[in-house]
Amino acid sequence: MQRQSSPVSGRGNVAGHESLAAVAAVDLVKVYGAGDTAVRALDGVTVGFERGRFTAIMGPSGSGKSTLMHCLAGLDTATSGQVLLGGTDLTTQPDKVLTKARRERIGFVFQSFNLLPQLTAAANITLPLDLAGRKPDREFQDRLITTLGLSGRLNHLPAELSGGQQQRVALARALVSRPEVVFADEPTGNLDSRSGAEVLALLQNSARDLGQTIVMVTHDPGAAAYADRVVMLADGRLAGEIQNPDIASVTDALQNLAAGR
Repeated sequence: MQRQSSPVSGRGNVAGHESLAAVAAVDLVKVYGAGDTAVRALDGVTVGFERGRFTAIMGPSGSGKSTLMHCLAGLDTATSGQVLLGGTDLTTQPDKVLTKARRERIGFVFQSFNLLPQLTAAANITLPLDLAGRKPDREFQDRLITTLGLSGRLNHLPAELSGGQQQRVALARALVSRPEVVFADEPTGNLDSRSGAEVLALLQNSARDLGQTIVMVTHDPGAAAYADRVVMLADGRLAGEIQNPDIASVTDALQNLAAGR
């Protein structure tokens, strides 16, 4: 596949993706602390994440990639700028609306799985729907469970599942409500290489086969190579992007950032 690497900065990038964006940042700034100790974690980031695509966010340690994801997901508040989830500016919403958006419009997959130990796999999967008082789409739920290979594990507690199986349950939980976007924060960090590859392939297929929007933060070029697009950050600013990435193109981009090129 053809790869393309290009700089991304200013409003032009979000304009290029705006009509298809499931979630977007516009001139996003996040400052921690004040005065001489202030840290500018995000410095005017503008970027859109297209519907139905799998995008990885990468950058050196301290580049702002986790902060960007947390602001996009409504888990952290921006200092200035906008976070647009569909037509909703999350930066102007009260906590009650943000909580509802996180529950009904956003899915999460974390490194630590975050399953409730007292609930079966089946109950963990449907938990977001239960909390929202919504009934599942049974056909879609069954398709999801079959696709993720969980049919024989639904009555098991998390402690009775392998790490890879627990992450599959977490992925099913994130997808079952058919959210507008799923955020994955280092989703393979606690998995062995085989289980990690399986989870990444499932994320890839969720975008390609189910039309799900996936935004993943990772430090691993091998994980980023599963994505349709990689957005690079450095020092809280956009530093480039790669279309149709592979391990070599991502590794080269990270090395160039580390070398200040």
